[in-house]
Amino acid sequence: MAADVLAELAKRRGFFFGSNGAYGGTAGFYTFGPQGAALKRNVEDAWRDRFTIREGNREIEAPTVMPEAVFEASGHLEGFDDMLVECPECGASHRADHLVEDVTEIEDAEALPGEEVAELIADNDIACPACGTELAGQPVEAFNLMFATDIGPGDAQPGYLRPETAQGIFVEFPRLKEYARGNLPFGITQIGPAYRNEISPRGGLLRLREFTQAELEQFIDPEADEPPLDRVRDVEVRLYPATEQEADDGDYLDTTVGEAVDEGVIGSPWVGYYLGVAQEWYERVGVDLDRFRFRQHLAGERAHYAADCWDAESEVDGDWIEIAGFAYRGDYDLSKHDEYGDDSFTVFKRYDEPKTVERATVDPDMSVLGPEFGGDAAAVAEALEALAERDPDAFDGETVEVTVGEGDDAETHAVDVDVADFSVEAVTESGEHITPHVVEPSFGVGRTVQTLLAHAYSEDEVDGEERTYLSLEPEVAPQDAAVFPLVTNDDRLTGLADEVAADLRAAGLAVAYDDSGSIGRRYRRQDEVGTPFCVTVDRDGIEGDGPDTVTLRERDSAAQVRIPVAHLADELTALREGEPFASVADRYDAVDTDVETAGN
Repeated sequence: MAADVLAELAKRRGFFFGSNGAYGGTAGFYTFGPQGAALKRNVEDAWRDRFTIREGNREIEAPTVMPEAVFEASGHLEGFDDMLVECPECGASHRADHLVEDVTEIEDAEALPGEEVAELIADNDIACPACGTELAGQPVEAFNLMFATDIGPGDAQPGYLRPETAQGIFVEFPRLKEYARGNLPFGITQIGPAYRNEISPRGGLLRLREFTQAELEQFIDPEADEPPLDRVRDVEVRLYPATEQEADDGDYLDTTVGEAVDEGVIGSPWVGYYLGVAQEWYERVGVDLDRFRFRQHLAGERAHYAADCWDAESEVDGDWIEIAGFAYRGDYDLSKHDEYGDDSFTVFKRYDEPKTVERATVDPDMSVLGPEFGGDAAAVAEALEALAERDPDAFDGETVEVTVGEGDDAETHAVDVDVADFSVEAVTESGEHITPHVVEPSFGVGRTVQTLLAHAYSEDEVDGEERTYLSLEPEVAPQDAAVFPLVTNDDRLTGLADEVAADLRAAGLAVAYDDSGSIGRRYRRQDEVGTPFCVTVDRDGIEGDGPDTVTLRERDSAAQVRIPVAHLADELTALREGEPFASVADRYDAVDTDVETAGN
């Protein structure tokens, strides 16, 4: 399905459309219409069910604006950049690596150095998409993607809109560990908006300036905690390892999660576990697994803190798009915030039994260090303490040398060991403070929504008439059912249809009501927005001595069955929770009605 077909359907049927159209539109911002907001909310609820509730994790909701110091610690101020090239003629800004990918066979130009991307632009005679001017010779520069703001009036505190939800979890770790009673492993999830000032937003929901993330930060003891890998060991996955991407004849590796971890293809058992969980979840919500893969990051595109990283990718309109990332982040994040922040980002790991260890210590005589080293005295004392912990043997002689300062300002000082007052003592310890490692599954909600729409889009023929429908899973479809009176000139039918719709809504089902146009056109409208079941109230169901019945129609097959009104809410609830339509139909007498083409 072409991207423009999906975009037209999404706009016409209220899934999503460009924001601020009355003012000329704003690139990179999309509004979810009634159908899209419901679909997005259902995807979030399904994610929450799987990654928060079923995993036994806890969810938080942190602010979207955070002070500058947070992003100085996290590294976003220095390294959260994309490649920018500007047209010398019209001034338009472009994502340089995307220009290269569009005209070459290179799939991941983002992993290349900026100088190499500039050379590729020149070698391939790449021109400005806006005006056609050649871009050869134009510099490729780093552009920081964060939106800056001020917190407070006057001499305001500088801040930024968060570029990911993860930092809101990391910053609050000192409090969150208390809620977990300091016991590892534990996981914290968050679903919410993030902001990136994209150079050239494109692809509908694929690259936005405001988007929704669903993230899990799993905090673990790397020496003791193992994932419940057996739960997903036999899950079959399609992997695209870095070695295969770099090989001339590289291909996919179809295997199981267990085999991939055992053979070292997936380096971290924790990452492997979440790839298996994600595979099952994507299948549950309706991603076409024939158009789905896990691709390992190449060395050049992997974040500096990530020991291993894989992306979940889906095929949409002939292109592979990232819809989730799975990274082993090590202790980078908590160590950085421990260094920059004013709280402890470690947990106390209690030993099974107390241990007696030898601990090297120093107690420098500051009355000697002060006059001898002046302003460097405190730094010398700190250096002595660090050296005693790192290399006790350095104190075996009469003097010990320490270096203070960095670079050209570094200076080495000699200190008498007696002045340092070095000693080794036996200490009994009940535990130690450790910095947890982090495993992060991070999902793009909007990208998942676009994938589901693209993979659900179908065309066929019913009763000799072509139709378009979205084969969305009932769990995520915007509406659970639609209720129609067959005709509108019969008060008995319209009255019962009103009652049925009200009863289904009272049962917690999302229900549309439509009495406009022929019944066939009403079915087509609901098919096109992915409503999985339609309920038609007709005269056959209210005549006779038995209980009132309605016709229940399944979207994909257009199969129908007559069901007593009294059973309808329970049956629709069962269908929404995954029971096959055929199983429900077996409990009743299937009917061959004419409501598909009947009119008012």
